[in-house]
Amino acid sequence: MAPRQRDRAARLQLLVAVGTDTHPFDRLVDWLDEWHVEAADHVGLTVQHGHTRAPAVPGAVPFLGYDALQAAMADADLVVCHGGPATILEARRHGHLPIVVPRDPARGEHVDDHQLLFARRLGAAGMATLCETRQDLRDALAAGLADPTRFAVAADPQNADARHAAVTLVGQIVDGLVATASGRRRAWWRPWDRPGRPRGRDR
Repeated sequence: MAPRQRDRAARLQLLVAVGTDTHPFDRLVDWLDEWHVEAADHVGLTVQHGHTRAPAVPGAVPFLGYDALQAAMADADLVVCHGGPATILEARRHGHLPIVVPRDPARGEHVDDHQLLFARRLGAAGMATLCETRQDLRDALAAGLADPTRFAVAADPQNADARHAAVTLVGQIVDGLVATASGRRRAWWRPWDRPGRPRGRDR
């Protein structure tokens, strides 16, 4: 149900999700800390920081269970996330054009560059807002604060069949991107075993 209808005096709700990968994503947390100093009066936060150190902001939790993540996405006006395909698809399913900061293996944030490849592809297709620099993220958040509807797409939270097919297709796309970049196939992606339960390494 995006865009969300809120009173003009209400604070914008922002969900930040870094996923469950064991590599730290301090870069995104640092950028968020810096930005929040200026925007604290205008936003309410939920920050799922995983194995990354907790940011110095309210609303920080290490992990969210499936139901809690669905509720947070349903309540959010904006979603910022890492480049995990499942997280991006869930955000779009809830009516968000996600603001995506992909993990960079050169910075020790992941084991390979599939998030970079995937996020760049989605960004070029207009299916996500790609942010690879601090300024990119600040600009996207400023635009979202000014007009959250710029980051809204058609929501379909109940369509489990379409979700399963989309995740399977995304897995194939990611494998193809990584294979092209590395010159070999990597069969790490597993589709959802049942509706509503993402499986696999990169959420």
